[in-house]
Amino acid sequence: METVVIVIHLMVVLALVLVVLLQRSEGGALGIGGGGGGGVMSSRGTANVLTRATGILAVAFFATSLTLSLIAKNEESPASILDAAPVATDGAPAVPGADVDGGTGGGILDSLKQQSQPSGPQVPAAQ
Repeated sequence: METVVIVIHLMVVLALVLVVLLQRSEGGALGIGGGGGGGVMSSRGTANVLTRATGILAVAFFATSLTLSLIAKNEESPASILDAAPVATDGAPAVPGADVDGGTGGGILDSLKQQSQPSGPQVPAAQ
């Protein structure tokens, strides 16, 4: 379901960018609405079609964005990284080895150094 909505969302985004770039700007620099001459559509008719298309694509963009956010909200994942953090209940710091009053003993680097020490059988040093 999520993949289908993402694909639709990307198609809407590309179409919206294209339609916005096709519209005649105030200076006429990026627009395709040529001057004078008889064409299939007049510049006013083209502007109305592009304006309507922009509005419709904008509504579709917001709808797919809201749908994707609702899908993401209902997934089984923690809402925040802070929700998964360990919490100390006895007033001690939650990080193992951290000192409450800012002393120098048992910091996080010391505990990591102790963990990096090999455990298990060791090969004797060469003679």
